[in-house]
Parts: sequence; structure tokens; C-alpha cells
Amino acid sequence: MPASPHGVTLELAGIWKAYADHDVLRGVDLDVGAGELVAIVGQSGTGKSVLLRQIIGLEPPDRGRIAVGGMELPRYLELPPEKKPFRMAMVFQNAALLASLTVAENVSLRLRERREHSRRDIAEITRRALEAVDLAGTEQKLPSELSGGMRKRVSIARALAVHPELILYDEPTADLDPILTQEIGRLIRRIRDSRGATQLIVTHNVPLARGIADRIAVLYEGRIAEYLAPTELAQSRHPFTRELVRASTMMLQEEPTC
Repeated sequence: MPASPHGVTLELAGIWKAYADHDVLRGVDLDVGAGELVAIVGQSGTGKSVLLRQIIGLEPPDRGRIAVGGMELPRYLELPPEKKPFRMAMVFQNAALLASLTVAENVSLRLRERREHSRRDIAEITRRALEAVDLAGTEQKLPSELSGGMRKRVSIARALAVHPELILYDEPTADLDPILTQEIGRLIRRIRDSRGATQLIVTHNVPLARGIADRIAVLYEGRIAEYLAPTELAQSRHPFTRELVRASTMMLQEEPTC
């Protein structure tokens, strides 16, 4: 499978999103460079996943501007698949695999829907996508036969199958133990290094963000409170960032050892 030639830029300016009378996003500004791996951290229920839905086009923001690869998002979404100058993919928190389909059928779903490739090409793309996430030979298994970590990797393989220049991850290590969390983190970093795709990861796992991201955006009260390098996180003077770092350090110290 050929690597994506490069990632694409992502620009968010003044993104607002409300549900009923509750403002979830309150003017999010964020710039992500082409090929950059950025983590968005914050408390659960503060709008991290909502922000991803705006970027991928599942919901329109109430106000604000989103541009991907220098193209306004509404314009990009209007284009038919064959006219899009780049591709975006999203890895959902619960993996979102179809239980009645095999691993190969799940990974190749978008390729088969678009009918742009022959059956032989789809099989080859699927095989290489699974190899990229260390799941070679699992093509005929059902999701119910896989562990939670394997299902996460299948969902990443499904994203890779369309050769995306931008990949969005919604809590990719949720419900995984520390060892599997490290494995998924290394995989995400490897994808960035080998393919050059821009990657945006939403997570409440601060150690994961510090370990793999180029920059970390701290979401607080519906805005990006800070946007900094992982090495700068511990020196932050922002009260909420300091509390995040303190809480994540305490959780690591309290983990039981065998």
C-alpha cells in the first residue's frame, strides 16, 4: 500500500456548537500543520468528541470556520468522492465494526461502496492495511472473535485503507489496559512516521498524549486554553492544565503492581 504523500493542514477559527441551551464549544481556535500529530486533552464530557464531529462533517458548527488542506470544509464535503483532492478518515471510540461482517469486509467497506477498485485490488489494499496494524491473517475472523485491542486496530486499518491525508481518532485507547494503550500509541506514531498523514487524537489520557504527540491542545470550558509541546506541559502555569498533569501523575502512581 503506498504511503500518503503528505498530510494536510487543519484550521479551526471560532468554532461554536450548542445543544439546546448548552454551549459545548465556545470559540475553538486551532491550527494543525501538515503531517503533525496533535492530541486534544481535557475532561470527559467537555466537547472533545463534539469537536471531531465538526471536523469530519458529521455535524455543522453553529458558528466559525473549518478549513482542511486550505479548502473550506463545506466545499470539500460537497465534492463527490472522485473529485476530493485528499481523504479524511475517523476512528471511532467504540471501533464501530459491523458484527455480521468479517474483518476484511469491515476494513474494505468504504472501498466496496465507492466501486473505484477491482476485487483483487480491494483484497490487496485490505491485506496491506491489516499488515500495517499487525493483524495479518485475520481477514476471515468476525469482530466477536477479536480482543478489544484487536478491534481497535481493525478500525484503524479501515481508516488506512482509503489512504487518508487526515486521520481523526476519538479516544482510541478507551477501555484498554496500559499495555494495549502503549501498543496503540506506538501504532499511531508509526503511522505518522511512515505515511506522513496528519493525525488529530482526542483523549483524556494525558500520559499517552505526552508520549506520542507533537503538540497538545488543552480543551477547557469550550475553548483551547493552551497549545504547547509535550515537554512544556509540566511547566504550564494554567490552573486547569496543572490539575490535569497532577491527576494523571497520581493515577500512574496508584496503579496496582503484580
